[in-house]
Amino acid sequence: MNKVILIGRLTRDPEIRYSQGEQATAIARYTLAVDRRFRRDGDTNTADFIGCVAFGRQGEFAEKYLRKGIKIAITGRIQTGSYTNKDGQKVYTTDVVVEEQEFAESKAASEQNGGGFIPADRPSPTAAAGDGFMNIPDGIDEELPFN
Repeated sequence: MNKVILIGRLTRDPEIRYSQGEQATAIARYTLAVDRRFRRDGDTNTADFIGCVAFGRQGEFAEKYLRKGIKIAITGRIQTGSYTNKDGQKVYTTDVVVEEQEFAESKAASEQNGGGFIPADRPSPTAAAGDGFMNIPDGIDEELPFN
């Protein structure tokens, strides 16, 4: 079985490109900084930087919503490959092919950690009402699934 589950922060905005042909497919590449659970004596690295690639709808999601600093959880599989570079040397690659990805923290927590992204077409909640609950922004009724 080849299954990977990661939770980490994007080190930079995803790089997006589209495949050639009639049905262009989105291809998103990004790197996740995943904190290590344990630290060995003398080890200065506290995170691993893992390359990820998302295709199709997952790539489109990454293009639209993911930005540097956002904490996400992904599931996928490890894929290895190789190619010969321009100097004639064989280069080996290892990437996580993303099957599922989702936000791993609230929008407010993400903004505090420098990774906030609010889509332009999404209304933001207004200030809290006196009872401690957030007011529902105008125009969101169309987006609610239970109307």
